[in-house]
Order: sequence, then C-alpha cells, then structure tokens
Amino acid sequence: MRKLIESTFVTLDGVISSPHVWGPPYWNEEHNEYAGKLLFGADALLLGRETYEGFAQAWPARTGDPYADRINSLPKYVASTTLKEADAWNGTLIQGDVATAVAELKRQPGENILKFGTGELDRTLIAHDLVDEFHFWTFPTIAGSGDRLLDGLDVTHLRLLETTRFESGIVVLTYGPK
Repeated sequence: MRKLIESTFVTLDGVISSPHVWGPPYWNEEHNEYAGKLLFGADALLLGRETYEGFAQAWPARTGDPYADRINSLPKYVASTTLKEADAWNGTLIQGDVATAVAELKRQPGENILKFGTGELDRTLIAHDLVDEFHFWTFPTIAGSGDRLLDGLDVTHLRLLETTRFESGIVVLTYGPK
C-alpha cells in the first residue's frame, strides 16, 4: 500500500500562509535535498483546490531543473467542492467522497503520494486516518499573523518518527498516527 505523506511549512507561531514571504531566507541546498527526497519518492501529488490553483500558476513556467520537471510531470489529484475541472497541469478532479477516493489511490500500486498545503482537505484525511506521515518543516521565524496550522481541528495525537535539523535553523518534525 502506498503512503500518503503531508509536507507543510510552518512558522514558530504556527502560521502556514505565505511561505513565499517568510521562507526564502532558509531555502538552501539542505532544504532542496530534503524536498527532493520527498518529491522523488512519490509518483503522484494530492492537493486541495487552493494549493492546486497556486501551484498551477507558478510551477508550469519553471522548467529545466530536475525538481521542477518532476513536479510538473507528476499526476495531481485535486480535492475540491468548487472546481468544475482540474485537467490542466496533469490534474484529475476528485469529487464526492474524498476519503474513499484517497483510500483507493493508496491501494493502487506505486510510490508514495505527496500532499502539499494544509487546509480543509486535511480535516477529512485526518478524520479517516489516511495520512501516514506529516513532515512539518518548522522555520525559525515568527509571522505574527496568517492562517494557522490545522486551526479548528479536534485533538489529534501523533507519534514522533524522526527529527531532521538543518544548519539554517529549519527543523523538520516527522510524525505518524499514534
């Protein structure tokens, strides 16, 4: 069975919005290696609508390096209640029962499924025990305001699987279901 791996950037004060604003000072070779390991260990992406739309605007114009080429070539499964189609940028729209559809994706042969972005979709995935690993990239910065990591979620207990520390100060905390 394939693993569903969530990869999320978060500040010390729990903010997940606008990583393009607070993240760049920490994006270095160490960061790129870890991100590459996650991306090249997957053969599909799972995205919510907002992440899909943002990525679909940014990534197709980036080509010529292995990471960009990989992210652009992978199939993307998009969970949305508002999109009518997601056929651009290798997208397939998941409508209806998202939990059942994701569980079926996990049963298919292949490599990991990587999920970027944290939001409404996570509530469904967590409620149905579908996330196998959370990679919370904790950045040594305080954003002060913005959307917070899994705000409004019921109490969810996790088990620490691994801690990875970068020289830049980023600490990736990898958790699994308890």
